[in-house]
Amino acid sequence: MSIRSSSRARTRSPKRWLQVLLAAAAAPAAALIAPMAPAGAQPGTLVYPGMEIHQDSVLCTLGYVDPQTRTAFTAGHCRASGTVTDKGGAVIGAQGSYRDNTPDGTTIDTNHQIADWEVIQLTPSVAVNNVLPSGRVLVTDPGVVPLAGMPVCHFGVVTGESCGTIDAVNNGWFTMTNGVVSKKGDSGGPVYTPTPDGRTVLIGMFNSTWGAFPAAVSWQAASQQAREDTISAASATVTTAPEQAPAA
Repeated sequence: MSIRSSSRARTRSPKRWLQVLLAAAAAPAAALIAPMAPAGAQPGTLVYPGMEIHQDSVLCTLGYVDPQTRTAFTAGHCRASGTVTDKGGAVIGAQGSYRDNTPDGTTIDTNHQIADWEVIQLTPSVAVNNVLPSGRVLVTDPGVVPLAGMPVCHFGVVTGESCGTIDAVNNGWFTMTNGVVSKKGDSGGPVYTPTPDGRTVLIGMFNSTWGAFPAAVSWQAASQQAREDTISAASATVTTAPEQAPAA
């Protein structure tokens, strides 16, 4: 089976800022002289899954935050020059490793493996949690994997939360239907499923729209690839200590 992708669900922010400026032009003059937010991260800046992030001119959604390692994840095609900020311009982290082989606007076989993730190393000053905008705690569980027919929800900063079911599971990615929607800017957003024990479990990060179906990369595949790349990078920096000469 082959399906065609549409443009990726990220967006570049100049248009968004143009809309803000046009709105500001109609506002009272006092609003135009309000102080601008500082560019650097402020103590207590909160980083959480589902928040709006910017990398240069690219607007995306943060997919997951690991409070233990102080790393975060989004879509690989959201990457840019390296600095990651929140919607107010505060620096929250730096781009780390990533993979992105998503074809844009082309037709592929569903057996094609798609990798689309980016690791963000969070700055020491930010506060972190794993709570979605809805207030639900987003957890990971290696035993919960995407399955066709599984109930699923997606959160993007443009469309908010939308829910439906998984349509099909492919090679490292899956498609969704029955109510899940997306627009540019939703890329990287968390995709999760409710479990019978009341948890909200991460199963993917939003990738793109394939044909008529919104799609996400599998969290299990993405996190495994990220671990492999971390191990490979660490191994490349390990050097063997020189042998010591025998004592006289």
